[in-house]
Amino acid sequence: MDIKNKSVLVLGGWGLVGSAIIRKLLLHQPKKVIVTSLKKEEAIEACEYFRNENPNLPADYFVPWWGNIFVRNDFKDIDRNALLNDSEKRNRLMADVLEELDEEILKNSAIYKLLEEHQPEILIDAINSATGIAYQDVYTTYRNIKSLIQQDAAKSDIVKATEQLLCTIYIPQLIRHIQILYNSMQVFKTGIYVKIGTSGTGGMGLNIPYTHSEEKPSRVLLSKSSVAGAHTMLLFLMGRTPDSPIIKEIKPTAAIAWKRITFGEIKRRGKAIEIENVPFDSPFSLEGSLKLNIGSTFPKTGETLKSVFIDTGENGTFSRGEFEAISAQGQMEYVTPQEIADDVIFEIQGGNTGHDIINALDNATLEPTYRAGFMQHSAVEKLKELEEIHNVDSVAFELLGPPRLSKLLYEIYLIKKVVPIMKEIPQTDSVYLSNKITEIIKNDEKLRNQILSIGIPILLADGKNLLRGNEMKIPPFRGSNELEITEENISLWAKDGWIDLRPCNFDKWKERISDLIAEANSIHPEDTSSMYVRTKKYWNNFNEIEIGKIVSWLFITEEKGLRGKA
Repeated sequence: MDIKNKSVLVLGGWGLVGSAIIRKLLLHQPKKVIVTSLKKEEAIEACEYFRNENPNLPADYFVPWWGNIFVRNDFKDIDRNALLNDSEKRNRLMADVLEELDEEILKNSAIYKLLEEHQPEILIDAINSATGIAYQDVYTTYRNIKSLIQQDAAKSDIVKATEQLLCTIYIPQLIRHIQILYNSMQVFKTGIYVKIGTSGTGGMGLNIPYTHSEEKPSRVLLSKSSVAGAHTMLLFLMGRTPDSPIIKEIKPTAAIAWKRITFGEIKRRGKAIEIENVPFDSPFSLEGSLKLNIGSTFPKTGETLKSVFIDTGENGTFSRGEFEAISAQGQMEYVTPQEIADDVIFEIQGGNTGHDIINALDNATLEPTYRAGFMQHSAVEKLKELEEIHNVDSVAFELLGPPRLSKLLYEIYLIKKVVPIMKEIPQTDSVYLSNKITEIIKNDEKLRNQILSIGIPILLADGKNLLRGNEMKIPPFRGSNELEITEENISLWAKDGWIDLRPCNFDKWKERISDLIAEANSIHPEDTSSMYVRTKKYWNNFNEIEIGKIVSWLFITEEKGLRGKA
């Protein structure tokens, strides 16, 4: 993609890698650059810095945006601990992550609002997402709940801690983030998305010696690697979605350095480390128990820790000794942000750096094979042969899912029992189909009971009565055993997994078959090239009905479920 005159959004643009990417971007003359960071002062500072570096560019060329992209827009500037300690906000946060994605959740998310406002054609994500999610530390939250239970704490305290745990679980947060990102980029026509990912360990293995005083290897650190890996796989799937933007990920496997080398205050969690006055003659006796935190026993000297340091951005501030140790050959070593930026720009422009993880996975995975495709035909023929021998029709068992698959297979199967020739279906009266299939369901006890026993209900022609077994696959259980019956819900449940005997549903089936026939007829009869698969011959000149083929066509056309890559 040509970067010139394109709007570019850089998530994490204040950071070490994000700022290096922006500098490289400017050489290619984008239309504008939206620079984001978690904190307002960081986003504004970054834009001012770039304006000072590029005084010839318009004043509004660099646009600051700040906040947490993993929550709804109303929460983006609220500290996470404050969210978790506010009952109303905590419950909203929990629902945003764990409920099914709907329009309300999507359109109120920070990402959606950001893309709606700026509609970038290029989106570069330099946020360390794996750290942001995994360092919420589910293990500490677990220990808190365990302690409250052991102390027989008040129910309200245990409920609060449990809700906080649910808000902290990693994978649901990541899945919701990807769902919102994908849908937002679809709506606002983002052309390409490039993620700067992480291995979580600076490229080292399970023997990594660097932790935050946890066991080795650190579960918190491995959680970061796990989230990073899951993130990559979700992006891999997004890249296989036909209507998705171009998806790429650059994943450095080394420490990233550096932003600056200087002398100054050393800060921890954004605050300068204060020097305490601890006299030699005030030792603690190592008897009994050891308190981990003794409060403010020792006074501050009024001085702060100052030294020479190297600022490696999101990875922290290191002393010379620390940097030498971590970057030495055989340790994490390091890669510069400018090298990462070069790869990002080259990949956006259509180059192949060899460092795009999504492309690497595409090339390394075992795709469908010629042999399997050839043998699929013989497998289907064997199934047909056994159907004839045993005098059964093998339609659906509701073991694969979704229930909509079983519903569609059984509906076209029942239509086939009334009208066995495909091309005659569009001319058949819908009320006639409804009446005849109702008779089949009424009189064929074995067939009826098989359908109901796999969890697929049958909505009768009046739309007001339902045949069902002990278990129904649709609607799914979502915490409540009773749901309100409304016209809207009936239509939703019928679509998702009820065999629907109403005439209006057979109107829909006639339309589907008409479209299928029209699609095949649109192929010129003399076009015998390899371009088309679903020709008239594929459909047996519309004289036969093969239910699996028809439903696969529906999943491609109606469900938009086409495989993106061969």
